[in-house]
Amino acid sequence: MMQHRGTLSLLLVATALTGGTESSPGAQSTIEPHISTHYDVVVRRTSYGIPHIKAHDWGSLGYGYGYAQAEDNLCTLADGFVSFRGRRSYFFGPERTPPVNSTFGRPKNIDVDFFFRSIAPDGLVRQYKTRQPPELQNLVRGFAAGYSRYVREIKSGGTPKAHRACRSEPWVSEITAADVYRRMYAINIAGGYAQFLPGIVNAQPPGQNGYTAAKPDQTLSSSSVKTLAKRVSGAYFQAGRQIGIGSNAIAFGGQATGTPHGLLLGNPHWYWGGPDRFYQAHLTLPGKIDVSGASLLGLPFIVIGYNNHIAWSHTVSTARRFGLFELTLPPDTPTSYLYDGQIRKMTPMPISIDVRRSDGRVEKVTRTLYRTHFGPVVDLRSYSPAMSWSSTRAFALRDINADNFRIFRAYLRWGQARSLNEFISIQKEEASVPWLTTLAAGRDERRVWYADIGSIPNVSDALTASCTTRPLGTAFAQSAPGVPFLDGARSSCEWPNERDSVQPGAMRVAKLPSLIREDYVANMNDSHWLTNPAQPLTGYPSIIGSEKTVQSLRTRLGHLLVQSRLAGTDGYAGDKATSAIIRKVALDSRVLSAELFKAQLLAGICAKRHAVTVTRDSVTREVFSPARAIDLSGACEVLRKWNNTGNSNASGAHIWDEFWARASLIPASELFATSFSATDPIHTPRDLKPDNALLSEAFGVATLRVQQSGFALNAPRGEYLFVRRNGIRVPLFGGCGSVGYFTVVCSEHRIEQGGYPIDGDSHGNTYLQVVTFSEGGVEPYTLLTFSQSDDPASRHFGDYTQRYAGKQWLRVPFTEREIRTDPAFTAISLHQ
Repeated sequence: MMQHRGTLSLLLVATALTGGTESSPGAQSTIEPHISTHYDVVVRRTSYGIPHIKAHDWGSLGYGYGYAQAEDNLCTLADGFVSFRGRRSYFFGPERTPPVNSTFGRPKNIDVDFFFRSIAPDGLVRQYKTRQPPELQNLVRGFAAGYSRYVREIKSGGTPKAHRACRSEPWVSEITAADVYRRMYAINIAGGYAQFLPGIVNAQPPGQNGYTAAKPDQTLSSSSVKTLAKRVSGAYFQAGRQIGIGSNAIAFGGQATGTPHGLLLGNPHWYWGGPDRFYQAHLTLPGKIDVSGASLLGLPFIVIGYNNHIAWSHTVSTARRFGLFELTLPPDTPTSYLYDGQIRKMTPMPISIDVRRSDGRVEKVTRTLYRTHFGPVVDLRSYSPAMSWSSTRAFALRDINADNFRIFRAYLRWGQARSLNEFISIQKEEASVPWLTTLAAGRDERRVWYADIGSIPNVSDALTASCTTRPLGTAFAQSAPGVPFLDGARSSCEWPNERDSVQPGAMRVAKLPSLIREDYVANMNDSHWLTNPAQPLTGYPSIIGSEKTVQSLRTRLGHLLVQSRLAGTDGYAGDKATSAIIRKVALDSRVLSAELFKAQLLAGICAKRHAVTVTRDSVTREVFSPARAIDLSGACEVLRKWNNTGNSNASGAHIWDEFWARASLIPASELFATSFSATDPIHTPRDLKPDNALLSEAFGVATLRVQQSGFALNAPRGEYLFVRRNGIRVPLFGGCGSVGYFTVVCSEHRIEQGGYPIDGDSHGNTYLQVVTFSEGGVEPYTLLTFSQSDDPASRHFGDYTQRYAGKQWLRVPFTEREIRTDPAFTAISLHQ
């Protein structure tokens, strides 16, 4: 089926609407005027709405991609562009928050606005644009034009049933290339500035705007140190902001596949909604690029994917991409700081935003924020009053990715790579990956690749030892190891510049961890250390990640899955990593904590007592007064019969989830009989301590919470772990990585709050790919767990989700013949 959408309808729409973002309600800048450019592209779609976009120039390729993303996800994209423009307070009011979580969290709208207006001003956006290659500039410009075309069509009444939630809203407007660059920059800073958003936009000198600060002589007492450590340990200083946001990725080499080719499992655990969710697509510009995979909404290129020669994926890295500098202020001048004995003035940045009040009035609100040569001043009072901006002390934040303009050039080059060697060379040349590790496999290549090579501050352990401030820096480091907290009064404490670094203050590629092997490499969001237990990576600076430390249950299970597969002991045929077997392994929903500890719980508690008295819930912190006696017999019986998986038909998994959520809070020294050993990191710590009263209470409270939930103790998992699509509950499988699931689908809700619904603020498996190769080319299988569209009126709002729920991997068309013979093939031609 071929449809043509030419210039006539476009011109008719244009006469009825404003010509561009500059004059639309959502406009904020005039960086780039409207440019009349010719675009000609074909958007083909195959099963589950996957767009295969084919053009003969870069601008047209971007045009088709922008149009397709808007067609599927207009409301989410438009809301995101409002955020990146700093216009949330104007459209939605200052006190509300974004509807869904993202890499910048869910702060108040007014804070979001001041953040993006201060971090990504017009001058930076111009610089960002000029540092991109012409191909990427054309992609971006085309993407903005294609997105804007769809907005004009919707605003003129096209596709009347589509996007009813937002199509008539004034905040849905056309965009320019500048908006796309702002969206791109938001990815840059997700692992740095975005982690401190409220602290940046609310940092004010003492006495200004009624601001109260720490007393000049306020220091940290021993109790304050403990409080600070506790608060910092609750923070999550990595992109994603939520515990569990991350990924699994395993690359199998020829030794594991038994072929001349590699195999890659990519399994990001990311957002199910909001501006940072994934979108699956295939981009083809004959002779230039032919790449398929996923990008984040609003990006005009693939960031995880494959072509006919290589496949790659990412996990969130443990390496810190930012650092804090403690500033010493001269007397009575809180907007200046000392640097090598000289006084430097902070740079004031007055910023005004439009705020719509509840009565409809629009007024301007102005804040003056401050910058140093390190970066913005940040207020850290949320961690301790002693870490607020006082008359003698302040703090500055430096983000290595604030000056990293190479990120997306690297992705464009990767999409064009023709071998694993070329892929590796590009990664080393650009050293631009912002806050991710990279794993890759290739065709006709028995080796596979892991690297945490990207933009990382050049902070050695020696620099940390000589420059960490006391007592604040040392207290902060107790619970945030690897975060540089350095003396900003000494130039000797700057991140050193090295001649062969790709940017000032960045660590040299030669100092960063990587590994090539023929069996496998893997990462499940722990550090580089156990990329492959047979060849631990050691000796790297602490800022990159810890070594010889306890690994997460998910990391341990990931390696156990690989090792049992290659040993042929996992119950599947043979001892090789094949696409079919790895697809099953990735979704088998095993629960490592149950495999390790359930039998001990049954023997240690269930066999000895029928009831337990509980006084406190360590998760909710509720105190039971009077204490409550809980009958354990029913829960024990269900756990005995449970098969230790989180499959949708498994009965009893919720009891274990609730138990382990509480048991895991018990200090390791009181929980485990066998401590962690760096010589046996996959199998330690292990063995629950017998006769542990804290374990008994954790089990009792877990039983109580399930009883209070309304779900039966033996309820199948799909009854309480589900996602809603147009009023229909789709039963799911898996669980949270902290419980020991490799198959991650993690709800933000507790069982007594109505089960574990997977809504916009939940996370887990998102875009999954198992990619292998043959002599004929690439053989990809994928799943997009939440489906392609955010629009309930779309037929692709839940179809892919149903397929995921049935564990039915999709063999994605890649060649022209495969695309055109797909049973759901459609195509439209777009011209402008």
